[in-house]
Amino acid sequence: MITVAALYIDPRGPYPSMPGVECWDEQRDARNYAGPHPVVAHPPCQLWTNLARVNFKRYGGERNRPGNDGGCFAAALAAVRGWGGVLEHPAGSHAWKAHGLQEPLYTHGARGWRGHSPAGGGSWEAVCEVWQSAYGHKARKRTWLLYCGARPPFELDWRREPGTHQVGWFDRAKPTVSKAEASRTPAIFAEMLVALARHCRADRPTTPATAGSTPRE
Repeated sequence: MITVAALYIDPRGPYPSMPGVECWDEQRDARNYAGPHPVVAHPPCQLWTNLARVNFKRYGGERNRPGNDGGCFAAALAAVRGWGGVLEHPAGSHAWKAHGLQEPLYTHGARGWRGHSPAGGGSWEAVCEVWQSAYGHKARKRTWLLYCGARPPFELDWRREPGTHQVGWFDRAKPTVSKAEASRTPAIFAEMLVALARHCRADRPTTPATAGSTPRE
C-alpha cells in the first residue's frame, strides 16, 4: 500500500482512521511537508472565497485580507506538483486565478477532467469540478480538484445531486447545514481522494475499475 500524506486535515475527520495515511493537522503545520509520499491537500479556503472580500471590506485588517493564508495554498500546490496527488478547494476559489491554474469544465453542463501532460507524456496536471453530494454530503458542495501524477486520473462520480441541505442561506426551501457539517469531508469522498493520490504513482497498481481514463480537454 502506498502511503499518502493528508495535509491540512481536521483530526476529527475521516483521515486519521484510514490505513496508510499520514496526517498533517494544524498543529503539525502542513506547510513543512517535504515528501516523499503523494498527498491529499485541503488548504484553508476561508480567505479565497467571495465572502472573504466582503469581510475585508467590512472589517479590514491583515488577517482578513483575501488570499493572506500564510502561504498554505502555495505550499499545498508545491506539494501536489512535487510529490503527486490531489488538491481540493471550493468551486470558484480565487486561489485558482491567483496561482495561474486553469479552471475546470463546469459551464453548460460540462463534466469531467480537463488536463494535459506538460512534460510531453512525463506527467499529468488536470482539474475538475465534482459535487460532494454525489459522495454523501447533505449539501451539493461544489468542489474543484487539481490532480498531478505520472498518469491521467481515473473518472469520478460526476452526478450533480441537488442535496437535501445547503451551505449558506440562498435557498429558502432547504435547511442550512452547520459550519462543522459544511466543512466536513464525507468518508467516501476522502477515500476517493486517497485512491486518486495513490493512483498518481505509475509504478504501482490502481484499484478503481475506471482508472486510466484520459482527461478531456
